[in-house]
Amino acid sequence: MKVFRFACIVALAALSLALAAKAHAQAMLLDSGKLLLTQGISTIEGASGGGLASWATISGYETGDGIGANAHETYVDVNNYTLQDFGASVGLFNRVELSYTREAFDTGATGAKLGLGRNFTFDQDVYGAKVRLIGDLVYDQDTLLPQIAAGVQYKVNDQVAIIHAVGGRSAQGADYYVSATKLFLAQSVVVDTTLRLTKANQTGLLGFGGDKTNAYAPEFEGSVGYLLTRHLVVGGEYRTKPDNLSFAKEDDWWDLFAAYAIDKHLSVTAAYTNLGDIATFKNQNGFLASLQAGF
Repeated sequence: MKVFRFACIVALAALSLALAAKAHAQAMLLDSGKLLLTQGISTIEGASGGGLASWATISGYETGDGIGANAHETYVDVNNYTLQDFGASVGLFNRVELSYTREAFDTGATGAKLGLGRNFTFDQDVYGAKVRLIGDLVYDQDTLLPQIAAGVQYKVNDQVAIIHAVGGRSAQGADYYVSATKLFLAQSVVVDTTLRLTKANQTGLLGFGGDKTNAYAPEFEGSVGYLLTRHLVVGGEYRTKPDNLSFAKEDDWWDLFAAYAIDKHLSVTAAYTNLGDIATFKNQNGFLASLQAGF
């Protein structure tokens, strides 16, 4: 019930943000100068990018002379679990991105089978920061230089005792990543490659490190998108994962997505998502839906 109430508050805040942005779109700092869809969407961890993979994009439609911001809510429903997250991000002068996301991983009826109780929920806070280092997604069309950014995500999970019980070393940890994103405007194609250093089990929802290993592992995230129109992009993502816990194998994730920008203030995303095995339950596939509002 708390999650639902908070989701309603976020949705109302997002709507208010979109209306306020529209009313003040001519203000100096709210310049909204980027091309449609070139800010990416909000990932499940709050950074701008695809649904599963972080990109080198900076949140918001601001250029180097302005600021931008987004609020989002994302819902993932697979065979035995659901994930709901909501949060906000701000982009500063197309250079720095700051983000916060609250994730709620609901075990539903599966929680009882795992001995945790029906609808047992893991809550996680994700604090993110990203800096664009070199390149420009739109304006560097005459070279092969991509936009490159480096980021960090600090994650805090509230289920310390359960995480230790399943073999996790810690309920909090940090991911570090470098992303390279290239837009081929003439071909209507966007490509991203991300290298992430992480100890996270299921992106931190089952803690960090494990009885098998507690070392940072380099993991890959890749995305390809094709712009069918200036409002609609379709594509796919792939994300590799570490396998730190003996009690449950951890698989790589992938999805097929479509993102539609109604305008620069509101966009929706839908995806078929395959998350493999999670906490001994196999073939976790289903859908992802996300709403993002901002400027």
